Amino acid sequence: MRQNLKEARLAAGMTQQQMADELNISLIYYQKIEAGSRTGDFTIWDKLEDITGIHQRKLREISDNHLDQKGNR
Repeated sequence: MRQNLKEARLAAGMTQQQMADELNISLIYYQKIEAGSRTGDFTIWDKLEDITGIHQRKLREISDNHLDQKGNR
């Protein structure tokens, strides 16, 4: 999951649908980008960077939700 992207969206006060609308993409496609199962093209990441004010490199990071803070499974 792209936790940084999700947190940036929430900090902007936007739902996934609002973000998808702003990006002119479908809700399903946006959900897949946020979940980390789709990459999205560079124009989407440029827009996400503009919307959130966070560098797209940070937004693109995928976190492993199955690891605890010490890296143990």
